[in-house]
Formats: sequence, structure tokens, C-alpha cells
Amino acid sequence: MLSSMFGTRPAGEPDPPEPEPEPSGRQLSDGDLLEELVATVGAAQAFQEFRRSHRKECFNLLRWLQLVLPLIEELQEASPPRPLTDDAHRRLALLSRAFQAARRLLRCCHDGSKIFLVRNRPPIPSLSVKGLMGFLIRRWFSWSQSLEGEAVQGRFRAVYEKINQALDGMPYSEIGISDEVKEQVELINTQLKRSKKRTDTQDMELAMDFMVVLQDKEDRSADRVILERLAKKLELQSLADLRAETMAIKKLINERNGQQPESTKQIIEILNKLKEVAGIDEKNILGEVHIPKYLEKCPSLMIPNDFLCPISLEIMTDPVIIASGRTYERRSIQKWLDAGQRTCPKTQQPLAHLSLAPNFALKNLILQWCEKNKVEMQTRVDEPPVEEEVSKEVLIPSLVKDLSSPNLDVQRKAAKKIRTLSKESPEDRTLIVDSDGIAALVGLLQYPDKKIQDNAVTSLLNLSIDEANKVLIAKGNAIPLIIEVLKNGNVEGQENSAAALFSLSMVDENKVAIGALGGMPPLVDLLKNGTIRGKKDASTAIFNLLLNHQNRLRAIEAGIVPVLLKILDNTKLGMVDEALSIFLLLGSNSTCRGTIGTESFVETLVRIIKEGTPKNKECALSVILELGSHNNALMVHALGFGLHEHLTEIAKNSTSRAQRKANSLIQLARKCES
Repeated sequence: MLSSMFGTRPAGEPDPPEPEPEPSGRQLSDGDLLEELVATVGAAQAFQEFRRSHRKECFNLLRWLQLVLPLIEELQEASPPRPLTDDAHRRLALLSRAFQAARRLLRCCHDGSKIFLVRNRPPIPSLSVKGLMGFLIRRWFSWSQSLEGEAVQGRFRAVYEKINQALDGMPYSEIGISDEVKEQVELINTQLKRSKKRTDTQDMELAMDFMVVLQDKEDRSADRVILERLAKKLELQSLADLRAETMAIKKLINERNGQQPESTKQIIEILNKLKEVAGIDEKNILGEVHIPKYLEKCPSLMIPNDFLCPISLEIMTDPVIIASGRTYERRSIQKWLDAGQRTCPKTQQPLAHLSLAPNFALKNLILQWCEKNKVEMQTRVDEPPVEEEVSKEVLIPSLVKDLSSPNLDVQRKAAKKIRTLSKESPEDRTLIVDSDGIAALVGLLQYPDKKIQDNAVTSLLNLSIDEANKVLIAKGNAIPLIIEVLKNGNVEGQENSAAALFSLSMVDENKVAIGALGGMPPLVDLLKNGTIRGKKDASTAIFNLLLNHQNRLRAIEAGIVPVLLKILDNTKLGMVDEALSIFLLLGSNSTCRGTIGTESFVETLVRIIKEGTPKNKECALSVILELGSHNNALMVHALGFGLHEHLTEIAKNSTSRAQRKANSLIQLARKCES
């Protein structure tokens, strides 16, 4: 049961959230929370072009996110790492949710419909001209003050409010932030407070123009001056802009799936009016844009939709197919993936892999069309040409060969690429193994270059995900070299070496080999001196190794007991359950039980039962039951220290597992007292 709390993770990925979060709400470790904040800002930075109606707000919000980032980076770079207090962790978790809301809003303003972004209001009732202005003013101020409505301006204010709530009262002194960063963040917080109270008069004017246009009943034409003003403000005057707006509205209609029909109808109505002003005659907004006769010679209007990248809305020069089967411009989809996205931009379905396959058939059609219509394909001078993608069957054997290159730079690049490929798919891992990649990677573990060493051990960790490879890696004499990296590698190398030993130890004979080859002492050292992630990687590896009885004695000899006791005393570290689970395995061995079975340790366990989380209590009860069943004196001492009063309460009002342990201890107590 206790082993279920431990698990492996792909190299380079954050730790998964605990399956049963503590009441304090910590679903992520401190390190993972900070990484999540940085990643969210990075994803937001990928959006650099925004719709005009909210462009200023978008750039301000993006700037504020970037200016808060030094706070997160300073916490990440602290040496030694400083565990976050519950208050600091809670506020950073709130900040993470605020950043995610900001990223979603920036994405909406990046590729959403311009009409929707301004006309995102409740449906407008029919009013007389006399009452129209009064209604407009009352309705505008009602919407602008509400954070619950759909208005995009309201969504900006809601994001500002979320960031304010997270930053107000941030315990800077507790987390050790420099005065310079503190002053910068507090200044940003003050600016956000001012911004969330400000009403954008330009947004108000746009909304009022929309309301006037939508009062166009009885088939009379709306005021052309107002329509032209709207078209200018929204930059919906050119045919290319109207084409892009049509595609954005199509996407919106698909996402709504029949919901909010009145709002959708009004958006379509406005688009049709703007097209009329531009001279486009189109009866069905979901169809192709019809070309007026006087513009037939303009080739830009005859571009087939399939030739346009769904992201950039430009003619594709290097179309590639992604895992969902959709085609995109290589540069655009690569930017999407580099920002951390792992879904298809058009369908939103998760991508099974990140490979990009050239769409040669479509590229040829585009070239033929451009030649026929005398359209010159534009190449970007600011970016180097992208090399054609090579099949994995050709690429991977070549990379494995490069691992043995006499050129150090070639080796570095190959090791880095193999590390990435070994994480992506079982097929890639099979190709690496079939190309004798294990032997080549094991050879790199002895290199003095720490980065090559790190990439090699991480690649072996990734390969060990597949059960058959665990045996092959061990047979390739990798274990003693992985242990050496664990002792002398860089921080990331040590962490991933521990994770690799855990993965390999899932095979029983590997448990024996890792212990016999001296794996326990460096794991205990990492548990004592490593980063939070390093400690967790070490604890999972140690727990699994202790399932072998001989390794329990090796752990005691390596000095694990004082390290575990220190972890129990540091509740902010969040590893009480892991330490108690290891103690439980040690307690099942008679020799080890004599080492850990002290009165002071029993008092620590009783204190955890009194003050710990439900999960802490379950683990502590299990350890006391194991020790007390073999040593009546320890059980009597625990009862004298106040255990009995807590057992009765737990037996009535705790988890089913804790209740069973408590009832067993109550029966044991009766035997000891009789």
C-alpha cells in the first residue's frame, strides 16, 4: 500500500501532483510550482501580435508578467533552496492560477475574432431612438463594473484582481527576496490596482458604436459613417483582414457549438455590414469570400483556404503535417510547440508525438498555383532555412553513431537529441536500442564532460521506461557507472541518476546489483544534501531498494536513520510520508528494528499522530504497530506519552486504513496493559 505513493517521472518533467493532496492545498512541490509559473509566462510570451481593440491592454499585461518573473527566478536560484512557508506557497499557487488566466486571455486577444472581442456583451434589446442613449450609458457602466460578465475588458480586470490577491501580503522576508525585486513587484502591484479601476474610453466608444449598428431594424441601412469608423478602429477595411476575421468567426461558431445563438447572430450581422462597406457581396458568411468584378484581377482574393496556415493565415511556404493530421506552416507550428503547447491549435486534441512531416503534395500545389497566378513566394530573411526532416529510421542510427564521434561538439549535440527522442515515444526508444544505443550511452557515462554525462544518464532513464530495457541496461554494465554519476555528477545528473536507479530497481535482480555495487550510500547522501527534487528521487529509489532485505542493512550502515529523522522534523519539506514509509520497511527487519526502536523515535511518531495530516497519521500508526508488536516496552512508552487518547479518536473518525491500524494498536495496548 505504501509503495503506491512512489512513482517515476520522465526526465526533465516536473513531479506529478500527489494523489491525495494535504489539507494545506499543496498539490505541487515548491520546485514544480515555480517551474509552472516560469513555463506559463514563457507560453504567454509566444503571443506578440494582438487585436487592435485590446492591443494596449495585452502589451501592458504581458509586460507585467515579465516584470514579476524575477521574483520567481530569484526563488529558483536560491542556494541552498529555501522551502516555502504555507502562506508563500499558497500565494504563489494563486499567482500561478492568475498567470494561467492571463495566458488564456492573451491567446484570445491574439487569434480571436476582433468583432467578438469588442462585441462580447449580452444581447441588445430593441429600443426607441429617444431611449437609446440613456440605455447605452446605463448598460455600458453596468457592464464595465461587472467582473462576472463576458466583457473582455472585464476579463482583464479579473486577471488584475487575481494577480493583486496573490501579491498583496506576499511574505518577502520569509522567502528571502532581495529589496530590489521586492520594490519592483510592489510597483507592478500598485500599477495593476490602478488599471483594474480604469475604464477605457476607446473601448466604450467602440461598444456604443456596435450598439447603434445593432439597433438597425426594419431593414434600414445602418449609418455608413459609424460602420466606416468601426472598420477603421478594428482594422477590418482590407480584404485580407476581413478574410482573417471570417475564419476567426468560423472558429468561434464551432467552439460555441450552437450556444449563445443571439450573440452569434449579432456578430455575423456586424461582419456582413463591414463586408458591405468594403464592397464584398457575400450571402453566406460561412462560405468563401465572393470577389467583386472590379477586383477579380487581385490574386490575393483567390487564395484557396487550404493554402493558408491556420495560425498565421499566410500562404504556406513549408507546410508540415502534425500528429493530428492537420497542416501548418513549419515556422508557425514550431513556435507553438516551443511555447510548451502539446495540442493541435485547430482541433485542440492532444498530440501523440511532436514530429513534423513535410506535406510535399500540398507544397507542390501551392508552388503551381503561385506560378500560375504570378505570385512570388516570400522567404523570411530573418530566419535560416529549415532543413528537410529526415525519417527516424535514418536519423536515429546516425545519431547513435555520432555518440562515438571524436568531435566533442558532435557528441554533445547527438546526446542531447537522443535524450529528447528517447522521451517522446516507444517507437523511438526501440530504434535507439536496436541501433546499439545502450552501449554507446553507457560509454558516455565515463566522460568528464558533465553535460554529456547528464544527457547520457537521462537517456538511459528514458529508455528504462520500457520493461525489457531495464534488463538490457543492467547487462550493459551501466549500474556502476550510473552510481558514479550519482556520486560526482552535476545536480541534474545526480537527480536523474537516482531516478534511473529507481526505474532499474523495478527488476528484482537489479535491486540486488545496485545494493551490492554501492548504490545505497550516494542515495542516502542525495537524500540528505540534494535539492527537493533530488531528495524525492532519492527517497523513491531507496524505498524500492529496501524491498530487498540485504539493502535494509546497507541503508542503516550508510547512516539513513539520522537523515530520515531530520526529514520528519522538517514538515515544510513535505516528505514526512516518504520518510515514514522507509522507516516501516526498516522496522520489518530485526537488526534494523533494534537501531530505530528508541523511545525518542516513538515520541516523534506519537507527535505526528497527534498533529500530522491524515496520511501522516496512517504511516505513523503503521510504524508504531510494527515496532510495538516486537517490543512491548516501546508500546508501553508510546501509551504513556499519550498515544491511547488519539487511537480512540482515529478509530472512529479517520480513513478506513487508519481505523484498522488504530484498532490493531488498541488490541495490542490491551495485551501490554494486562
